[in-house]
Amino acid sequence: MKLELRGITKRFGSFTANDGIDLVVEPGEIHALLGENGAGKSTLMNVLFGLLRADEGTVLVDGEPVAFTGPRDAMAAGIGMVHQHFMLVPVFTVAENVVLGDEPVKGGGFLDRAGAAQRVRETAARFGFHLDPDAMVGDLPVGVQQRVEIVKALVRDAEVLILDEPTAVLTPQETDELLTIMRELADSGKAIVFITHKLREVKAVADRITVIRRGKVVGTAEPSASATELASLMVGRAVDLTVDKQDQEPGEVRFSVRGLTLVEPSGVTSLAGVDLDVRSGEIVALAGVQGNGQTELTEVVLGLHRPTTGSVMLDGNELGGRSVRQVLDAGVGFVPEDRSTDGVIGSFTVAENLVLDLFHDAPYGSGLSYRPGAVAENAAQRITEFDIRAGGPESTAGSLSGGNQQKVVLARELSRPLRLLIASQPTRGLDVGSIEFVHSRIVRERDNGTAVLIVSTELDEVVALADRIAVMYAGRVVGVVPADTPREVLGLMMAGMSAEEAAHAHRSETGHLPAPGETPPGADAGPDVAPSGGDR
Repeated sequence: MKLELRGITKRFGSFTANDGIDLVVEPGEIHALLGENGAGKSTLMNVLFGLLRADEGTVLVDGEPVAFTGPRDAMAAGIGMVHQHFMLVPVFTVAENVVLGDEPVKGGGFLDRAGAAQRVRETAARFGFHLDPDAMVGDLPVGVQQRVEIVKALVRDAEVLILDEPTAVLTPQETDELLTIMRELADSGKAIVFITHKLREVKAVADRITVIRRGKVVGTAEPSASATELASLMVGRAVDLTVDKQDQEPGEVRFSVRGLTLVEPSGVTSLAGVDLDVRSGEIVALAGVQGNGQTELTEVVLGLHRPTTGSVMLDGNELGGRSVRQVLDAGVGFVPEDRSTDGVIGSFTVAENLVLDLFHDAPYGSGLSYRPGAVAENAAQRITEFDIRAGGPESTAGSLSGGNQQKVVLARELSRPLRLLIASQPTRGLDVGSIEFVHSRIVRERDNGTAVLIVSTELDEVVALADRIAVMYAGRVVGVVPADTPREVLGLMMAGMSAEEAAHAHRSETGHLPAPGETPPGADAGPDVAPSGGDR
């Protein structure tokens, strides 16, 4: 089935998310839609899937114009979509999720569970998937849940499959498996639209690449194009994709977590005995599939949650039990993962947001006094330094794009003396050029002697920035390894293996087994690595 989009335009008020976009997807083709977060990729696919209605333009299927009033129309036309955030019901079985909305029934109008399970088995077998129709979705690993979403579309005879940021929550191994599945589906004649901002994956699997920047198609490319060429198309200028980071000998341990546990009021254990050290002049990156305790760890450190047991030490002083204000005053900078909820106050101006944790100190204020002149002067300097694209210092933070809100948070936190910087998803929503700048500022903090803890789901970012990598799984640090640890080993650790187990499994797969007495890389007993449970 051939899919064409001609002149698709979608506006939200005065903001144009899609501006006259043309796109052609051929049968048996993996067509990558590449662009930074906020470029308009997902909006375009939501128009195609009937979730949004275009203001202008036409969608054609096999040369015939179609008009979708909702996803059901799109599915009936042979278009399926796997959303970045899965649309599954955790307490339903695989079969129940797959047939939801199109349930087979038997006498009396009851769900034909056996028939539903058989449909899943037949579809999974046809495309080489391994799925248990009777398994509860909430008990499945994330990678398997994604296969359920794909089968859900294929059961409805989808000939065009839209995958929206499909690798965002996968381990490296699960990502490789998904790319293999995509290629097999394309070889069977399916057309696949692959939405992403990850250059490595695009080059690995795409047949053609369309690049979108600020709502417009700015170019097309072959997968043979270099990562630098693709990045330049995405940003509109040449970019350095490598992090300029020199080797540096770290100092003494500055930040230390020992035996940290957090049991939620619901009884769920979010943190289960976390041990971790970060030294001055060192970047430790916390890797792992989102939802394994990274968020709770950072929030405990900040004082948003009181730990059930354990200690949080900065420069030998206990932070656990302190208020957020006291933690910040101790020299902790914090970049939250959800900038719009926890990073900025939307109704405040950019200038005010840039001093949210400084307004009570000179020169911005003292006691009950507030000095707007100093606040405005600071804002003008930070807006220029961090390239914050706003109407001016008096623009409200809520009127900014997500990427520019992120720059406001980073500008505020990186513009005061710090002992410890914690940054969760520091470059989420930023273009490649802004990422280059943020990475350089984080490295500068490290070089100034700050202890830096980065939380990121982007493995490329983790590997590029880290001096050491700590991997979390199910509320525990399963290992802390050097930054040059193979990605495959990191992926196995993200799935729950210890560093020694992952290194041995990787060597078994590659045919390089440790000699007697030889220590697997990333699993030595020296001060840089704790094979399981964090630093020694």
